[in-house]
This record gives sequence, structure tokens and C-alpha cells, in this order.
Amino acid sequence: MIQSPPVTRQDSVVRPAAAPSELDGILNINKPEGLSSHDVVYRVRRITGQRKVGHAGTLDPLATGVLLLCLGRATRVSSYLMSGVKTYQATIRLGIETETYDREGRVVSEAPVDVQQDEIARVLTKLTGSVEQTPPMYSALKRDGTPLYKLARRGETVELAPRLVEISSLRLVSWQAPELQVEVQCGKGTYIRSLAHEIGARLGCGAHLTGLTRTACGPFRLEQAVTLEQLTEAFAAGVGESLLLPSDTALEALPAVHLDQAATDALANGRKIAPSQAGAGLAAGTSLARAYDPQGRLLALIKPDDEGYWWPHKVFRAAPPGPGRSAQTKV
Repeated sequence: MIQSPPVTRQDSVVRPAAAPSELDGILNINKPEGLSSHDVVYRVRRITGQRKVGHAGTLDPLATGVLLLCLGRATRVSSYLMSGVKTYQATIRLGIETETYDREGRVVSEAPVDVQQDEIARVLTKLTGSVEQTPPMYSALKRDGTPLYKLARRGETVELAPRLVEISSLRLVSWQAPELQVEVQCGKGTYIRSLAHEIGARLGCGAHLTGLTRTACGPFRLEQAVTLEQLTEAFAAGVGESLLLPSDTALEALPAVHLDQAATDALANGRKIAPSQAGAGLAAGTSLARAYDPQGRLLALIKPDDEGYWWPHKVFRAAPPGPGRSAQTKV
């Protein structure tokens, strides 16, 4: 678990006296309500002094909880973070529909709520598994290069095709009319706002999302996350880098191999290595693996070809300079 430094003041925009020139790692931020994911990225850039910062998986402004940020070379593993299973606690208000499917939108319909708990349970069961979901019109998805929410604000409507999403678990936590709380475990691309809207539609009374907290994203948990205030305090005290998790934390589901210097040099220079150089640690059928150099540092992601040779897929460390050439940097 990340050990967070004590928080002694609440100024979230204090900058460190001497920020490091290059940071590399993953931050598990407890996003506050009211900020967009881009707002959080901006603040983290100011706090850390690091320009290369990106978020892995967007949270709406009303949502709180786990928001993963990648700094430096770690931005190259963001796609693996986004593909992990996510867990949410959602509060849904029955009887009222809004244009955005959440409490920030204009109310478009109201209906009485005459629903029993067993009806809710049946609907949740039907919405578990591989299900078709239509994204909300107010979303960052694009049509011909324009975000849908911009089209919606102009009064334009677009027919959106449903897409398959994976909801591995949908559990009723509490029910006190007209509000229910659910815990959702789902895969990439799932909109909890659309899920709330669909629950209301199937119950016949309409619904919208009133609160949302992401409690986990893959192995990253809310109880391990740090607030922006804690991050500010840590960097002001000169210990902020201790809150960064290694890039390979995002890759723990992949098998790992540890290479000798010859294989390390080959991969770092974009060349293949023989099956014997990769060792016996990779099972047959492995399509992607982590490769570490002799010092135990993450070197690359490697993929096999049809003949069993392993090629660099992504290289995270520079090739050493050779005669007549300068060091290359692959980031």
C-alpha cells in the first residue's frame, strides 16, 4: 500500500521548490468531485513540474475515486491500464430522466416510482454479462472529428449504434425509494450513466445517475490513492517521487523474463532474440511478455514471430552508445 505523507495544509496548487526534470511512473489519484480528468492532469503537471502527463481512463466531473495518471515513459503503458476491470459504486435516482443521464443535465421526463426490490434485482441480472449498450449523446465520443457533447449542445442529434460491453458483476447495495446504490464491475468502454438510464427504462420509470465513485481499476484500489493535497505536500517536502508506482505495475498480468546483457543489447537496438535467449519462463502460446535487463529494470515488451523468435514490441530504455554513434532514446 502507498504510504501517503501527512497533510498539513490544503493548498493544492503549491509547486515544489525544485521539481525533478524527469519523472517516470504511475500515480493513483483520488479524484475529487467537480474536476474533469483534464483538470487533474493540469494540476498534477503544476504540482510535479512534469510536462509529460496523461490519464488512463476518463472520469466525469461529478465522479470521484481512482484516476490513474502516467508520467514520463509510463505514458506508453496507459492502454494496458485502461483495459483493466473497473469497479464503481453508483447512486441512481429513479423517476427522473435527464438529457445527460446524470444529475448535471436538464430534466426531460418524470414518472412515479412504484418499484419493488425483487424487480430491481431481476433487471440487474439481465444487465449482467456481455450486453449491448448505447453511449450517451453527451460524451467525448466523436462523429466526423467532433465530440458528441458539442453536437448535443448545438441541438443536433446523432443516431448511435449500441456496442457490446462486459459487465461482470452488477450488485444491489441498497434500495430506499427513489434511490438505489449498486456496485458495478465492468470492462473498458462501459458508461455507468448509460447503465443508470437503461435500469430506469427497464423499470418503466426512468432514472439518472446522481453519484459515482470508482473504487478500483485493475490492481489499483481507492484506499491506496492519494489526494491532490497529499501530492502537493509530498512534492513540497521533496518526497513526492515516492508516490510514483513503477511502469510495470500496469503489466503485472503479463509473464516476465530476465535477460542477459547480449539479449538486452539486441532488443534495445530493435533486433530479435532467439527462444533460448528468452529462457524457459515463457509458456507456449504467450503472445506478449515483459523483458527485464540484468539490473532488473523493465526493458521492453516482446512478441514472438512464427518461428519463435522474440521481437521488441515497445522499448522503454535507451540503447547504449556504440562506436561512432550517440545514445538513442526509445520512450
